[in-house]
Amino acid sequence: MSFKSLLVYQKGFSLAMEIFHLTKIFPKSELFSLTSQIIRSSRSVCSNISEGYRKRQYEKHFKSKMSDADSENSETQLWLDFALACEYITEEKKLDLQAKSEEVGKLLNYMINNPGKFR
Repeated sequence: MSFKSLLVYQKGFSLAMEIFHLTKIFPKSELFSLTSQIIRSSRSVCSNISEGYRKRQYEKHFKSKMSDADSENSETQLWLDFALACEYITEEKKLDLQAKSEEVGKLLNYMINNPGKFR
């Protein structure tokens, strides 16, 4: 089984791609701040999942990488708050992306709390 078959990876990847396309409307002045930060953190969720899944036989390493993924997911939520405050996205869009991010977070926390199910 590949990490790509994990529901959390699929949902995280989909969210990262949705954010990537959304940031195309952000002003060029945000390219090296908000835009790059939100893209980086959202992609890092998937990166940490893939790294941790390859080392899943080592429970502590697995849990650490899933925790890193969860932290990056939380950071993505912060950048969504800034995007809303800067009026680059609507409240409705922010709530939609927030809900998707929270779902990813729940899946990650399940993995952290149940590492044996992923060996």
